[in-house]
Amino acid sequence: MVANESPVTRWISLYVAADRGFVLILAPSRPTPGRFSSRSDLAGKPTWHRWHAIVSSCGAGLHVPPPGRRTVVAPAHQHRKGEKMTSHSDLPAWVRASSLGIFVHWGPYSVPAWAEPTGAWGAVPEEKWFAHNAYAEWYANTMRIPGSPAAAHQAEQYGDQPYENFLDMWEVAEFEPAEWARLFRHAGADYVIPVTKHHDGVTLWDAPGVGDRSTVARGPKQDLLAPLADAVRAEGMRFGVYYSGGLDWAFSDFPPIASMADVVEFRPNGEDYAAYATAQVRDLIDRYRPAVIWNDIEWPDAGKADGSLDALLAYFRQVVPDGVVNDRWGAPVWDYRTSEYSHDTQNERGVGWEHNRGLGFSFGYNRIEDESLTLSSRELARLYADVVSRGGRLLLNVGPEASGRIPDVQRRTLQGFGEWIAPLKPFTLDRTPLERESLSVSGAEWWVAWRHDDHIVVVADTESALARTADGSPVRVFALPTA
Repeated sequence: MVANESPVTRWISLYVAADRGFVLILAPSRPTPGRFSSRSDLAGKPTWHRWHAIVSSCGAGLHVPPPGRRTVVAPAHQHRKGEKMTSHSDLPAWVRASSLGIFVHWGPYSVPAWAEPTGAWGAVPEEKWFAHNAYAEWYANTMRIPGSPAAAHQAEQYGDQPYENFLDMWEVAEFEPAEWARLFRHAGADYVIPVTKHHDGVTLWDAPGVGDRSTVARGPKQDLLAPLADAVRAEGMRFGVYYSGGLDWAFSDFPPIASMADVVEFRPNGEDYAAYATAQVRDLIDRYRPAVIWNDIEWPDAGKADGSLDALLAYFRQVVPDGVVNDRWGAPVWDYRTSEYSHDTQNERGVGWEHNRGLGFSFGYNRIEDESLTLSSRELARLYADVVSRGGRLLLNVGPEASGRIPDVQRRTLQGFGEWIAPLKPFTLDRTPLERESLSVSGAEWWVAWRHDDHIVVVADTESALARTADGSPVRVFALPTA
């Protein structure tokens, strides 16, 4: 937070990104000239300048302004008075005990179910990403970028039909929420977070203000959240909700987003959208009592300036005392940090953070992603063990087909992983990271470890791995699955 000294002194929310040990403090989301000065409790003495800048946000990521526009650099990891900086011990007991969540991306984009599998978010250059977006859930945007493969695919398969038609084409004859929940529980999940509204603005319940752009009014003709919430809880897991507060392409006319700067420029920020989003999230709280509110991209600036975001989250914590929120609000209200694929890995520090990714390169179902583009049980086990050993949680996405059927390639991975994790799962409770130097492991090319009670837990790439500790602590070794 910084103070705007001219013409009126007031607190305003800015976007902050950690990068290589520094915090980049950038401009407001709209180009605004002004003199900015640091908070008195910010360590270090950064120099502030008059400048114009645009900062962009995609997930929790941010975009440094182009050359010629200035940024201000301050030392990283400085606690600012008044910010919510939750430590692991502050998190609810159920979060501290959790190690695996299931994300579910399911929407009208599951009808075309198409994206170019260019690579992982964070590993593909920005100038290539948007026209060649690997996220099928972004199809409504990608198909509108001239010359993009998605635009060509749309023209070839659907002619000049608008994206809106996919909502009417969406049928869910094979949706079995109890079967989903059993599979997720078999895979070792502690919590499940379905998308309730993605960037296309379609809601999976009859949200206030949405009109006919919901699964109750059109397409599936039903609330898809309530039966899933019941099924998830019946299997002993927590139920959370994802909500796209930062983008809603149906709320106002917008050109296609072709860069990260566009994400901010075309992000709805006014009082009307802030009230709209607030009413919908409050309705989610009232109806479903979610354990997690997983916001994405940002939150409309008007809702931060008028205090309605603070009031909304205070209400959430009153209704769900052990509920938590992630860090993608553009305001210091979060309970834990997130990373996504190879993006925002600077957030993977300490304990309590959450890494999220799909089984393939996409979150929404992409019919192109076959076995060669999907994590195997062994690859998933290695990813999970790595995240857990470093103090994090894995939020793994499943992308159902439009019909509600979980694709065989994803199901096989989850089933194999579930068989592997069953004996390991009790040893992920009350875990703490371990310095590798305190342990000697032989016979393995890859291994990770953590402490559980008085045990050291080792996950290695082979059953022949041998481990011993300098202090004589008992060691349990688990080998990755073979496939």
